[in-house]
Amino acid sequence: MNETQPISTAQPLGQSAPVRTWRVYLSGEIHTDWRERIETAIKAAGLPVILTAPVTDHASSDDCGVRILGGEPNKFWHDHKGAKVNAVRTRTLIGEADVVVVRFGEKYKQWNAAFDAGYASALGKPLIVLHPPEHAHALKEVDAAALAVAEEPEQVAQILDYAITGRLPAA
Repeated sequence: MNETQPISTAQPLGQSAPVRTWRVYLSGEIHTDWRERIETAIKAAGLPVILTAPVTDHASSDDCGVRILGGEPNKFWHDHKGAKVNAVRTRTLIGEADVVVVRFGEKYKQWNAAFDAGYASALGKPLIVLHPPEHAHALKEVDAAALAVAEEPEQVAQILDYAITGRLPAA
């Protein structure tokens, strides 16, 4: 994922002046290709977007605190250190984001994703939630805070395309 350069500098709606680059933070589930699907669709649309995300290597994310700050015999403190070190990245990137997308996957309970959604909402960030329909009841409060609730990553890219350019997807 390209975190320092916009995916595209295409000019929406035939404008010749430079357009702003949007920063979109992709939070949540790490076990499927949903981030790559959004990135592919954004590239295809030529959108001026920089995608950012948490560290998605599960072992690195879990162990960063003890690898950097020293071991912990108690699993609670091991996880506590990791959560705080990860929060340096997460809070910074959510704070810089123009839009936050939070994906809730099918297999695991993503408590961190729910926290990220609440944090983004508290900061007044536009929030797009992505999850399968069977999670609608469990996520009703999160969905209520979102500006859009999508079921497929491509819908997220279409929302971003519309927000940035005003283009609707082909019927």
